[in-house]
Amino acid sequence: MTTPKQHLVRAAARNNAEWCAAMSRSHGVAGEFAAGFWAARARTPPYYPDAVTLTPGVDPAALVARVDTAGPGASVKDSFADVDLTEAGFRVLLEARWIHRPPGAPTVASDLPRDLAWDVARAPDALRAWALAWDNGHGDADLFRPELLDDPATFVIGGRTRGGRVVAGAVASRSEQVVGVSNVFARDGGPDAAWPVVLDAVHQLFPALPVVGYEHGDDLAAAVRHGFEPIGPLRIWLHEQTDETDADPHTP
Repeated sequence: MTTPKQHLVRAAARNNAEWCAAMSRSHGVAGEFAAGFWAARARTPPYYPDAVTLTPGVDPAALVARVDTAGPGASVKDSFADVDLTEAGFRVLLEARWIHRPPGAPTVASDLPRDLAWDVARAPDALRAWALAWDNGHGDADLFRPELLDDPATFVIGGRTRGGRVVAGAVASRSEQVVGVSNVFARDGGPDAAWPVVLDAVHQLFPALPVVGYEHGDDLAAAVRHGFEPIGPLRIWLHEQTDETDADPHTP
């Protein structure tokens, strides 16, 4: 990995940890930034990790000591895919790649849906409409609470039809060096339908910032088609439990 990519991965990991911290705060869960990682001692909201590593080579024992492994569902985002948590009772749930798109990279005008306009949710009813569209009937819309609107670095982007219905969107989280994009969705057409709208919004909101995030599988391939470059591996570890559930595609 080249030095510029190492820098970008660190920036992406920090950005993602700040987003996870914001989501956790909206649920009344406090986390803390320590040397090499962010962690919350109480269980974080569904699909959000209890810890995120910020630098390579984090001590596994120190990391595990900061999360609650007594109950089910503890998870760790291993941002550099270099922490072995097997002996602490974790298994690898997901292998993914950090992605990067340079600032100012143009969106292909022909890709933009002509019947959609984007906006940022500023009020609880707008956030609720966005969450219901993102959730698409899976029962997780309550994950996005009104308290999230109090976070100045969080921008919930929705692509709306002329009739005002949310049909695409994402969350953009601004940090000092980058803007992170997560929860990308489209009701029809998948990420290939969502990315042009999302990238147009992000470019207009943050024209000077690189765009980062992480994806895997078909979603990673879609991101590459829309101008992203994979820049480094990451893993999500799940603490073994009696009643395990599979990863959800909404995982941020």
